Amino acid sequence: MERNETAARVAELQRAIATVIKGKDEAIKLALVTLFARGHLLIEDVPGVGKTMLARSLARCFNCSFHRIQFTSDLLPSDVIGISVYNQHNQKFEFKPGPVFANVVLADEINRTTPKTQSALLEAMNEFQVTVDNRTYPLPQPFMVLATQNPIEHHGTYPLPESQLDRFLLRIRMGYPELESEKEIVHNQTGSQALERLQPVMPAEEVVTWQEQVRRVRVDEALMDYTLAIVERSRRSEYLSLGVSPRGSMMLYRAAQALAFLEGRDYALPDDFKRLVIPVFAHRIIVSSRYISTLRKSDQAEVILQGILDTTEVPL
Repeated sequence: MERNETAARVAELQRAIATVIKGKDEAIKLALVTLFARGHLLIEDVPGVGKTMLARSLARCFNCSFHRIQFTSDLLPSDVIGISVYNQHNQKFEFKPGPVFANVVLADEINRTTPKTQSALLEAMNEFQVTVDNRTYPLPQPFMVLATQNPIEHHGTYPLPESQLDRFLLRIRMGYPELESEKEIVHNQTGSQALERLQPVMPAEEVVTWQEQVRRVRVDEALMDYTLAIVERSRRSEYLSLGVSPRGSMMLYRAAQALAFLEGRDYALPDDFKRLVIPVFAHRIIVSSRYISTLRKSDQAEVILQGILDTTEVPL
């Protein structure tokens, strides 16, 4: 496919989703980056800003299967991945797939369930398969987990462990809409109707093809060195007790490839990496107690990363 044609198709995808999600072009773009990089997306924000609608819109645009899992304190791992049930007729156990068997899985309020249930997604997110009773079942392709979580300061939440956070390619915030966008939302109140009218723009099979093409986007050696310089500074920072993991480096590489591809290029630019450092890295680091600030922990991480970015030489 020609690069100009790719950019045109991406613009069509963004316009389609924007008919449902008003005034959130950057969130839409980053959701597409996540999908085509074969990653998973974590959206942290207050209730009612369109997190669920974004997941549903994404699935409809690609004619993908969609399942929503409402995470609660009494949810069990088998409620997510499925369970083996004994069949009286053939006297055998049969596997009944859980809601994780879908192209787009919305893990709604993932930090309201216990760590045991949260960990049920680890194998699915990392290896695109689940194992039940020593049998492995592949997940449909494409496969993407879009998880939402309330800010940790809210009541009744269980913080996601580092191993779980590390599985997410990006963490973003939807944020409140701009005044004009919110006025349109309130005036029309057409969110659900707009979703019903949303027509598929691309089949699921083509998503898989694009994911393979993303891997062929060229990344210069200098950009690799730039990434590793940022990662190394995060590990040596006196304000961080945990720096970026090697998986974080790989995730930034993949996300930058996807962003370049979606913008119609077969090569990555320094700006691709700079634009993605905070959404890819901020949830993978832990702020040290030495860092004194009145900001939330997640905001502190972003401020520290921005400081590292500002002082790291960008390749020409």
